[in-house]
Amino acid sequence: MKSVLLRIGIFVQNLLFWPLFFSVSLVYIPVATSIVMTISVAVSHRTAMRLTRRAISRYGQLILLCALPFARVSYRDLAPEDGEGPFIFVCNHRSASDPFLMACLPYEAIQIVKQWPFRLPVLGIMARLAGYLSIHEMALETFLGKAGELYSRGVCLISFPEGTRSGSREMGQFTSAIFRLAKRLRATIVPVAIAGNENIPPKGSLVLHPGLVRVHKLPAIRWQEYKNMPVFKLKNHVRNRLQKHLETIEDRVSPADPSSCC
Repeated sequence: MKSVLLRIGIFVQNLLFWPLFFSVSLVYIPVATSIVMTISVAVSHRTAMRLTRRAISRYGQLILLCALPFARVSYRDLAPEDGEGPFIFVCNHRSASDPFLMACLPYEAIQIVKQWPFRLPVLGIMARLAGYLSIHEMALETFLGKAGELYSRGVCLISFPEGTRSGSREMGQFTSAIFRLAKRLRATIVPVAIAGNENIPPKGSLVLHPGLVRVHKLPAIRWQEYKNMPVFKLKNHVRNRLQKHLETIEDRVSPADPSSCC
């Protein structure tokens, strides 16, 4: 009986979510793009970029709201004393929903992505206007230069160094590019742990399952802490810190704190 009720609940959730997702996307994305492009004529390039990034963040927050109450998101900043940044955020990657979850981070930021966001109608235009970086479309030195320029302007960088989503609780090995960048910039690295969304949706499926997703911003790792680490050791140091934190929250079942929901 429980299995039948669960399947009915999942069916109802998806019946409600997907029409709402497409409706919000079809309205918000063209309207936001038009507004930002119109305003861009009258403001500085830096201001236009900031507005575009904010518009993308608001879109992510709207999508997270569309998933309520079936999929709840609880965001916790475990080190608010770290300040305003800029930071290089290093996140584990479990699901296609991870980029939307980054809307929880209250910072001006761009994401380092593969090519797929740029192929989406209209949203791809916004991603390019916002300065999102497709690491597979450029040589390493070009990437390091463009990312470094953004960071120097106070823009945070969000990365998923596993490269592809794991689809499970297992964390893949990290690639090195973002850590080479951090070493070059002497940047502050902030791990972000994501738990609970491996089935929202599962890898290879569009069917959302109910659950509580936790997004935890961990304490910063500053240049003084890692300056003597080779890149290989640094990436494993950050990965291990994420892994240890995920192990502490993975099997904990508790309601999301409404005050911390995105």
